[in-house]
Amino acid sequence: MNMVTIGERAPTIEASTYFPKEDRISKVKIPSGDRWQILTFYPGDFTFVCATDIEAFMALHENFKKAGADIYAISTDSVFSHKAWAQSSPRVKESSIPMIEDFTKKTALAYGFLNEESGAARRGVVIIDPKGVVQYLAVFNDGLGKDAEHIYTAFMGLKYMQEHKSEEGHMCAIPANWRIGKEALDIDIVKDIGKL
Repeated sequence: MNMVTIGERAPTIEASTYFPKEDRISKVKIPSGDRWQILTFYPGDFTFVCATDIEAFMALHENFKKAGADIYAISTDSVFSHKAWAQSSPRVKESSIPMIEDFTKKTALAYGFLNEESGAARRGVVIIDPKGVVQYLAVFNDGLGKDAEHIYTAFMGLKYMQEHKSEEGHMCAIPANWRIGKEALDIDIVKDIGKL
């Protein structure tokens, strides 16, 4: 199976999902075609670093939503495991981030996030634009928690580039250490070679 990469259409996910705040299970379909989607993959329910990931994304959840992005947490656990974890973990029980089951492991495999040895998803993040195209892929050591602020900044940079179309012969790019509210680079593809 070929793994999805940047610039390719995101594979369709239609899966049972637990919504912690509403205490309900229903199906979701991703990509949705109208909003950005942030997929935060984690190795498993009832683990330690994973709860801190959920907590970190919750701290910025409203910012993501207001900017047009929905966050989904994904592991290879079932929705019933998601529910039990959300109801028992002090960090996760405060979350309103929907938790998608990947019990078949197809989604983790499609993104190259499946740990073949354990059968669990690796810790990773995918950002999908409103057209359903993958714009960001990152995979982490399982013991390394995610920097949600960095991921939010990366999302806003990608959004900025999509919203600021360049004139012909130019490209909009986000420089290293860019921060929200700062200008991006407006590069003249011919004249600016070697000048940055």
